[in-house]
Amino acid sequence: MSRVCELTAKGRQVGHNVSHANNKTKRTFLPNLQNVTLISDALQRSVRLRVSMNGLRSVEHVGGLDNWLLKTSDTQLSIKARRLKREIQKKQGEQAAA
Repeated sequence: MSRVCELTAKGRQVGHNVSHANNKTKRTFLPNLQNVTLISDALQRSVRLRVSMNGLRSVEHVGGLDNWLLKTSDTQLSIKARRLKREIQKKQGEQAAA
């Protein structure tokens, strides 16, 4: 399982450990990923995603999972999140037609 946020596509970064003698060795910086259960208002169910804490703060700031997914472009989302976005759009289309 790759260490990538399913909502923001944040992944690992590469840098250096720098010693007191200024020796540099490669290291990786991993995102703070958590397994989170988010509730979708449109779908009336909960969804488990692997999200960075920065992504979780962004979702809460925008007003929930549904708003975040509808606002974000498909290129940035994981396959699971894209499927959720399509389901939400379909559900909202049905509600608007009714």
